[in-house]
Amino acid sequence: MSEAAFKLKPLEAPHYREPPHNIEAEQALLGAVLINNDAYHRVADFLKTNHFFEPLRGTIFEVMSELIRSNKIANPITLKTFLPATLDIAGLSVAQYLARLAAEATTVINAADYGRTVYDLAVRRELIKIAEDMLNDAFDAAVDCAPQDQIQHAEQLLYEIAETGRYGGGFETFETALDNAIDRAAQAYQSDGRLSGLATGLKDLDAKMGGLQPTDLIIIAGRPGMGKTSLATNIAFNVASAYDAAQQIDGSLRPVAGGIVAFFSLEMSSEQLATRVLSEQAEVPSSSIRRGDIDETDFSRLLDYRQKMRRLPLFIDQTGALSIAQLAARARRLKRQRGLHLIVVDYIQLMQGRSQRAAQNRVQEITEITTGLKALAKELNVPVVALSQLSRGVENRDEKRPQLSDLRESGSIEQDADVVMFVYREEYYLKNKEPRPGTDDHLTWESEMRERAARRRSSSRSSGTVRQGPSP
Repeated sequence: MSEAAFKLKPLEAPHYREPPHNIEAEQALLGAVLINNDAYHRVADFLKTNHFFEPLRGTIFEVMSELIRSNKIANPITLKTFLPATLDIAGLSVAQYLARLAAEATTVINAADYGRTVYDLAVRRELIKIAEDMLNDAFDAAVDCAPQDQIQHAEQLLYEIAETGRYGGGFETFETALDNAIDRAAQAYQSDGRLSGLATGLKDLDAKMGGLQPTDLIIIAGRPGMGKTSLATNIAFNVASAYDAAQQIDGSLRPVAGGIVAFFSLEMSSEQLATRVLSEQAEVPSSSIRRGDIDETDFSRLLDYRQKMRRLPLFIDQTGALSIAQLAARARRLKRQRGLHLIVVDYIQLMQGRSQRAAQNRVQEITEITTGLKALAKELNVPVVALSQLSRGVENRDEKRPQLSDLRESGSIEQDADVVMFVYREEYYLKNKEPRPGTDDHLTWESEMRERAARRRSSSRSSGTVRQGPSP
């Protein structure tokens, strides 16, 4: 083989690609606004100064916006006063350039289309910028910067772009707000259960709350052993099992009933959670399932319910010590990929804040977590059900019924929450007060225990409340 064959080819210089933009659309939009200021209001809710590729055209749009918002006329004559007179634009003065924009404007009817073209191209340029930043950060990452943090940051940026791409945001008129309120009332009127929110499947709870409302942060609090996880699991299962979606004209799916559920289980594994759901639905004790102490009939029942429930839109994340940033990123990803209508977090005290300073102060960290959960509920427009432990102060007083002040690491939990529900089982504490067998007090105690159990069973049958299932 000749020596020439071993010569390396010279590196070719990378081809320069100009970022996507449309000068004609930007000029046509500015011209349309110059000849009729009403055209500005067709794009003002989504188009910003930084969406223009050429900074000068962005500056012209900003000056026009200020004039129009001040109830002044924006035309070439009024506009040139606020722009540098010595500016040279391809051989034209500012006055000549503005006059040409107005003269070449075609019609204001297409102003909104021009604005969307400018906006869409700006979004594409922003995507290019994010991709370049990801590339540079991956090459020049700091020692203490984990790849997972970079992934979460990129996901957040991409989600923000996707969500702001609806040509909306900012203020809305009271008329629009009233229309939304009437739509919500119509939804409640037309639904079978007369609910405006997401039905939990628990009749008493739905009657009090009207279902789980979008953007709400619902706290379920209680001492260990009260049944917080059981209640949250029942709600998640009921919502997922009732899911039914109808296809819209644009091809998207809109839930008619139920919804897709994200269950963040920081305490239990996904297998334990599935076992609990399977146990409650098949009415087979979970302790018997774990020990294998079941007969052929029980096992056949478990298989039948497994077949019924295997397609439920219930997604479980069993990551422990999850941070609020990680939880938000995964919730956003699920909503983008499959849809999302309910988030359940079990439980708040096992989560972590995102900042080092907050981690040094537990109360401040809980504040950051609850604030983040409320912000996530508003961002994704879904209800967030979060479980919370109570302090041991409940055990140190005669009246065991929980209060807001019993919330562990309290401060912002009741402040950020829209609804706080306490789980309380009187028979739990009554059981611990068992007198010595054979005494009159013991007979009275047994009678009270039977009465509490009968009352709970009666309430469960009549109202459709949580079925605790066989005790393990």
